Amino acid sequence: MKGKIFSPGKLLLTSEYVVLDGALALAIPTKWGQEFFFEEIMDGQSRVHWTALHEGQTWLNAEIDYEKGSLISANLPEAATFILKVLMRVKERSEVRFKNNSSYSITTNLQFPANFGLGSSSTLMTNIAEWAGIDAFDLNEACLGGSGYDIAVAKEKSALLYRNLKTDRNVQTVKFDPSFKDDLIFVHLNQKQNSREGIALYRSREKSSDLIAEFSALTVEIFETDNLEDFSRLMTLHEKKLSSFLKIETVKEKYFENCPVFVKSLGAWGGDFVLSRKFPGFEAYFRGKGFLTLFAWDDLISS
Repeated sequence: MKGKIFSPGKLLLTSEYVVLDGALALAIPTKWGQEFFFEEIMDGQSRVHWTALHEGQTWLNAEIDYEKGSLISANLPEAATFILKVLMRVKERSEVRFKNNSSYSITTNLQFPANFGLGSSSTLMTNIAEWAGIDAFDLNEACLGGSGYDIAVAKEKSALLYRNLKTDRNVQTVKFDPSFKDDLIFVHLNQKQNSREGIALYRSREKSSDLIAEFSALTVEIFETDNLEDFSRLMTLHEKKLSSFLKIETVKEKYFENCPVFVKSLGAWGGDFVLSRKFPGFEAYFRGKGFLTLFAWDDLISS
């Protein structure tokens, strides 16, 4: 038996960090994601032959004995050890994989550069879970943790309003196709931010229910507005509120202090992508500051 699975990447437009504590968040899928090709081989050897591609180029080759739970060979032992860990979690949970001593040939292909921060891990967790017939949120929690919004986007392949509750998750798929989307741009900051560091900083701050409510309300306003000026104002307000809470400067203060329009962090602050809008000379402005990777909405976002 062979097949292919695909999960899209994601961008978090609102409630970064506070989504961990139940704030309503707006997230959108990207056109790029991760492919997962699999084939079961009835050879009785209990092996997994794993090949990971980055944009079609081989990155990782590993061979795993899933019966013994051991790594046979790998060109990148640390990365292969993580794959082994995930597969052992799958073995504990799945009723259809790793039960009949057959081997598996698995190839993954990450369609976007790994430093884009679009969800290399979440797309992998979601693909593996679908292949194994298990819950992607449960697998991700066992292996990585986090709020789960990225898993929700990968599973639903849709924009969504997401709330991470203590005992459950509220996932509402939505159509988010703003009339002013052609005026919006995404700028890559030339580095991938370590989200765990940002989460640790956020966790160190004392939070209140009022804070969570404020960002939930902002998310609703941002989702519902159909006016670019209102959207810009709300993006700026979101940045200022989170900057005040985290006690760190906004991305605009850090890199784009003289930018005439809003610049908003997406996801972990300090890296990955930011959202902004077009203005006269915007391409020259961002590229003059060394940020050469710019995308229009329709170039990056899956409608």
